[in-house]
Amino acid sequence: MCTFEIRPMTIEDFEEVHELWMHISGFGIRSVDDSKEGIEAFLRRNPSTSPVAVMDGRIVGSILCGHDGRTGSFYHVCVDKAYRKHGIGKAMVVYCMEALRKEHINKIALIAFTKNDIGNSFWNGIGWNKRDDVNYYDFILNEENITAFNQ
Repeated sequence: MCTFEIRPMTIEDFEEVHELWMHISGFGIRSVDDSKEGIEAFLRRNPSTSPVAVMDGRIVGSILCGHDGRTGSFYHVCVDKAYRKHGIGKAMVVYCMEALRKEHINKIALIAFTKNDIGNSFWNGIGWNKRDDVNYYDFILNEENITAFNQ
């Protein structure tokens, strides 16, 4: 049986979490938003909603989870490849859902890149719905916030 702990992420976890992100194939890492300063600002705004999973004395999974007062959002949902298929991802999602409910958030949105077969399979497998009735748009306010994709 696989034993792991789910706990809130703190800024002291940044280096280990960032290292995990860098080893997730297909992950898009932003130069500004995903810097230590960017994550510190995110965690200050969302101090109790972003979990890490700890197993064998190391962080093996994480989710950045926050909300705008109305809708929750998931970013950078990941589990180390060597630790997948043990319920860690689902346990972190449940943690986030419970944390958002405590803050009276009733809906969660997330973005999964269309080429992220593993991520899309995960979300479909735990009952999330892919929406075909909306278009997603964004506008870049900071051209220095470059996204680099892990191979």
